[in-house]
Amino acid sequence: MKIEKVKLERLKMPMLHPFETSFGVEKEKEFILVSVYGDGYVGYAESVAMDLPMYNEETIDTAWHVAEQFIIPKVLETDFESPEEFTKLFSWIRRNNMAKSAIESAIWDLYAKQKGISLSQALGGVKEEIEVGVSIGIQPTVEDLLKKVEGFLAEGYKKIKVKIKPGVDVELVKAIRETFGYDIPLMADANSAYTLDDIDTLKQLDQYGLIMIEQPLAHDDIIDHAKLQRELQTPICLDESIHSVEDARKAIELGSCKIINIKIGRVGGLTEAKKIHDLCKLYGIPVWCGGMLEAGVGRAHNIAIASLSNFIIPGDTSASKKYFAEDIIGPEVTLSKPGIVTVPKGPGIGFKVIQEKVDNYLLNSKVFCKEAILV
Repeated sequence: MKIEKVKLERLKMPMLHPFETSFGVEKEKEFILVSVYGDGYVGYAESVAMDLPMYNEETIDTAWHVAEQFIIPKVLETDFESPEEFTKLFSWIRRNNMAKSAIESAIWDLYAKQKGISLSQALGGVKEEIEVGVSIGIQPTVEDLLKKVEGFLAEGYKKIKVKIKPGVDVELVKAIRETFGYDIPLMADANSAYTLDDIDTLKQLDQYGLIMIEQPLAHDDIIDHAKLQRELQTPICLDESIHSVEDARKAIELGSCKIINIKIGRVGGLTEAKKIHDLCKLYGIPVWCGGMLEAGVGRAHNIAIASLSNFIIPGDTSASKKYFAEDIIGPEVTLSKPGIVTVPKGPGIGFKVIQEKVDNYLLNSKVFCKEAILV
């Protein structure tokens, strides 16, 4: 598989509603759309790096720089037998996983299209449809949150995830349970907002029957999470702490978590995501696919990875219309039935990228080929 050309496009899409977590508020989705060309086909992916280094150390600018300076030149001179070779080829690059993932995932899409199979099939997916949940940012009031929960339950979403932070946690979860009961699948995501000093507060959440508490402690920790998990009945799910299959192995052996959230960008691509999935399946640790407010291309990759067998908890890949007035793909990601998204069977990601819509949100672009760079 020879990559003949790579295109990077920087887009900024307005979000329908501000999305607040413990580390900030997002009103627009800015990202890099990657296109890789080969043998008459085009593979697509998104970089999920943010404009500020809030979620991890990467930004859109650093992802672009690493892709342009270190990854793309080598990709253009390499003849790949399969996308798995990408991870080994760039193992010398420390972290910068979102930069690596953006190029690697596009190569996976190109590979599947050249083979005439779906990305799900190329990855070993076994599901024809996946259950999906929804992630709700911190709301101005509890009443606003309850209204959103009610709406998403009416749409049939299979899991409700609410963001929490110190001072906006126990009473919020209590209000949801008192309003909607204990049958709804509910989880809380802390985005590293707590420390072990907050253990008494976190233990109060045990009484509310949560599926999990996601990443309550530091973004790079697996030691204190093990201490916390021993004190909690509620399963801890690790997100930001897991960057590789080795991180997952260590966390499992330490007892730092009982669930792992796999985000393709965070772990460096689809190959590593699949390795983590396989390891967790071996150890009986359920996984699910988290979201980074992706546009349609990123959502398509999430759908494909979530079709693997051990993704048994509904992920965050909700419909496009939840976040954007229009998406850049056709058809947009929709619910085929309440709380269900159908896994595409067409070649690659199974969605068409609509260039006219890309152009509506385009900030700048650059094309790379072996002979020249075209701005």
